[in-house]
Amino acid sequence: MKLLSRLLVLVGLNSMLLMPLIAHADDVSRDKEIAQRFAKCDTNHDGKLTKEEANGFMPRIYSHFSYIDSANKGYVTVAQIQALANR
Repeated sequence: MKLLSRLLVLVGLNSMLLMPLIAHADDVSRDKEIAQRFAKCDTNHDGKLTKEEANGFMPRIYSHFSYIDSANKGYVTVAQIQALANR
Protein backbone atom coordinates (compact mmCIF):
# COMPACT_ATOMS: atom_id res chain seq x y z
CA MET A 1 0.00 0.00 0.00
CA LYS A 2 2.86 2.36 0.80
CA LEU A 3 4.40 1.71 -2.60
CA LEU A 4 1.08 2.42 -4.32
CA SER A 5 0.75 5.73 -2.45
CA ARG A 6 4.25 6.79 -3.50
CA LEU A 7 3.56 5.80 -7.08
CA LEU A 8 0.36 7.87 -7.14
CA VAL A 9 2.22 10.88 -5.76
CA LEU A 10 4.95 10.53 -8.41
CA VAL A 11 2.40 10.20 -11.21
CA GLY A 12 0.58 13.27 -9.92
CA LEU A 13 3.78 15.32 -9.74
CA ASN A 14 4.85 14.24 -13.21
CA SER A 15 1.52 15.24 -14.70
CA MET A 16 1.76 18.64 -13.01
CA LEU A 17 5.21 19.15 -14.51
CA LEU A 18 3.96 18.24 -17.98
CA MET A 19 1.01 20.65 -17.97
CA PRO A 20 3.04 23.71 -19.07
CA LEU A 21 4.41 21.70 -21.99
CA ILE A 22 0.93 20.68 -23.07
CA ALA A 23 -0.32 24.25 -22.76
CA HIS A 24 2.66 25.47 -24.80
CA ALA A 25 1.89 22.95 -27.54
CA ASP A 26 -1.70 24.22 -27.65
CA ASP A 27 -0.46 27.82 -27.92
CA VAL A 28 1.89 26.89 -30.76
CA SER A 29 -0.80 25.11 -32.76
CA ARG A 30 -3.28 27.94 -32.11
CA ASP A 31 -0.69 30.54 -33.19
CA LYS A 32 -0.04 28.57 -36.38
CA GLU A 33 -3.75 28.39 -37.20
CA ILE A 34 -4.15 32.12 -36.52
CA ALA A 35 -1.21 32.93 -38.80
CA GLN A 36 -2.66 30.78 -41.59
CA ARG A 37 -6.10 32.38 -41.35
CA PHE A 38 -4.53 35.84 -41.08
CA ALA A 39 -2.57 35.19 -44.31
CA LYS A 40 -5.79 34.25 -46.13
CA CYS A 41 -7.48 37.46 -44.99
CA ASP A 42 -4.56 39.81 -45.62
CA THR A 43 -5.42 40.27 -49.28
CA ASN A 44 -2.83 42.98 -49.96
CA HIS A 45 -0.11 41.08 -48.01
CA ASP A 46 1.00 44.10 -46.00
CA GLY A 47 1.04 42.25 -42.64
CA LYS A 48 -1.89 44.31 -41.41
CA LEU A 49 -5.49 43.20 -41.21
CA THR A 50 -8.20 45.80 -41.65
CA LYS A 51 -11.74 45.25 -40.44
CA GLU A 52 -12.87 44.74 -44.03
CA GLU A 53 -10.20 42.07 -44.62
CA ALA A 54 -11.23 40.26 -41.42
CA ASN A 55 -14.84 40.06 -42.59
CA GLY A 56 -15.57 36.56 -43.82
CA PHE A 57 -12.59 34.46 -42.76
CA MET A 58 -12.17 35.75 -39.19
CA PRO A 59 -15.63 36.65 -37.88
CA ARG A 60 -14.57 36.92 -34.23
CA ILE A 61 -11.79 39.33 -35.16
CA TYR A 62 -14.29 41.30 -37.24
CA SER A 63 -16.77 41.41 -34.35
CA HIS A 64 -14.18 42.51 -31.79
CA PHE A 65 -12.01 44.60 -34.07
CA SER A 66 -12.22 47.85 -32.11
CA TYR A 67 -11.24 46.00 -28.90
CA ILE A 68 -8.17 44.44 -30.53
CA ASP A 69 -7.27 47.67 -32.32
CA SER A 70 -7.16 49.60 -29.05
CA ALA A 71 -4.83 52.22 -30.55
CA ASN A 72 -7.36 52.94 -33.33
CA LYS A 73 -4.80 52.43 -36.09
CA GLY A 74 -7.36 50.88 -38.42
CA TYR A 75 -5.60 47.53 -38.54
CA VAL A 76 -4.44 44.67 -36.34
CA THR A 77 -1.40 42.44 -36.65
CA VAL A 78 -1.08 38.70 -36.34
CA ALA A 79 0.96 39.22 -33.15
CA GLN A 80 -1.89 41.20 -31.56
CA ILE A 81 -4.39 38.47 -32.35
CA GLN A 82 -2.07 35.72 -31.11
CA ALA A 83 -1.35 37.58 -27.88
CA LEU A 84 -5.05 38.00 -27.23
CA ALA A 85 -5.75 34.34 -27.99
CA ASN A 86 -2.96 33.17 -25.68
CA ARG A 87 -4.19 35.12 -22.65
